[in-house]
Parts: sequence; structure tokens; C-alpha cells
Amino acid sequence: MSMLTPPGMGGKYRITGDKYPRMRPHRRRGRLAVVVVACGAVLGVAGWGTLQLIDVFTGGGGTATAAGVGCSDTTKASPAASGSPAAASGTGARTGAASGTGTGTGSGVGAVPKPAQITVNVFNATTRSGLAKTTADELKKRGFKIGDVGNASKQYDKKVTGTGILLGPASSLNTSLPVLATQLSTAERRTDATRTGPTLDLIIGNGFKALTSQADATKALTALSAPQPTASTGTRKAC
Repeated sequence: MSMLTPPGMGGKYRITGDKYPRMRPHRRRGRLAVVVVACGAVLGVAGWGTLQLIDVFTGGGGTATAAGVGCSDTTKASPAASGSPAAASGTGARTGAASGTGTGTGSGVGAVPKPAQITVNVFNATTRSGLAKTTADELKKRGFKIGDVGNASKQYDKKVTGTGILLGPASSLNTSLPVLATQLSTAERRTDATRTGPTLDLIIGNGFKALTSQADATKALTALSAPQPTASTGTRKAC
């Protein structure tokens, strides 16, 4: 009788041989499979997140923008590109006034008269003779009406160091005075509230050499007569 056979049990209940049943429980293969699947899912999510980060930092967001998800910059077209004659000519007026005529006064120019509507007195405040007459003749050729021609008064005689002074009534500041300034862009502009009538004075100073060239004066006068520019809008970013 084997040592594994309990006492009193023999016959068909007797255990023989050197092999006996294992007492270890069966492996649970189902639980192991679930753990493997869960680990695979976690690794997959982590890999997808890593790819997304790489896509963001390497500029891969263009696809989303092209699809309409991102924002786009909307810029208003320039006056020349939009085909608006008024806006284009207004820009030219601003450029011309700033570059060639010196007619900017800090306020808008009013109704611009034509040279034929402006009467100009020409006075010489220098020691050089004949300047008043030659200057008056040139202004007359350019369409201006000529009033008095002669030497400047004691108030200005030999006291004007610049190219000249343009003097007129207060009402001429933004009307006829800028028009005359196109002919001598470097001259100083002044107004006198006590003056009556629309006549202007051109007082020639020691720095005078000649009037502004007729081509530049015509260009400045054309720009001055053009419509004023409208308020422009900048770049607007829309989503």
C-alpha cells in the first residue's frame, strides 16, 4: 500500500504509482487577454497624441485652415486696385500737396479757385531791381490776374530773409492762398484779419531765385484741385 493511501482504504481506492494530481489552480487566460488589450489601447492613444503634438509644432495646421476651421486675414483693397477713381485721385492729391507744393495747413482745403479768379500784388523786398516785374509777368503767363507791382512797404522792405511771403485775408487760408503757394512752394504763408477783399500779396524775399517750375506748379495745382481722400480702413482679421 502506498503512503498516499489513507488507512482503512484499500482495494480500488488505493493510490498507486509515483504520479499524483497537481493542487495549483488553473490559469485565468481571459483576464490576461484583457490586460494585453488595455495596454495596447493606452499605447495607441499615447502615440496618436504624440503625432498631434508633432503636427502642431511643425506647422501642419494648414489643412485645418484650408478647410475653413482657422482664421483668415481680410485686407481692404487699395484705391487703385478697387477701381475707385475718387479714392485714387484723393490719394494723389495728398501726395502732391505733401511733396511739391507745401500747401498743407493742418486743415482741409476748401473750394479751390482757379488762377484766373485770383488777383496778386507783387512786391519786391530785396535790393535787386526788376524782380517784382519779371515775377508778375511770369504769374500772368500762368493765368493769374496781376494787381499792383512795385517795392515792398517799410514793414517788409529788406526784412524778408526767405524766398518770400504770401499774404492774404483770413478767408484765403484754405482757398486762394494754397493756389498761389503752388507757384512758390517755399514761401511763408500769412493771413491778416484786417485785410478786406480777396487780393493776395506776393512779397519777394532775399532767398528768392525763381518761381517753382511751371511743370511742378501745374502738377501741384492739379493735385490740390482733386477730390480729397476718404477715410481708409486698415486690415481686419475675420474668423
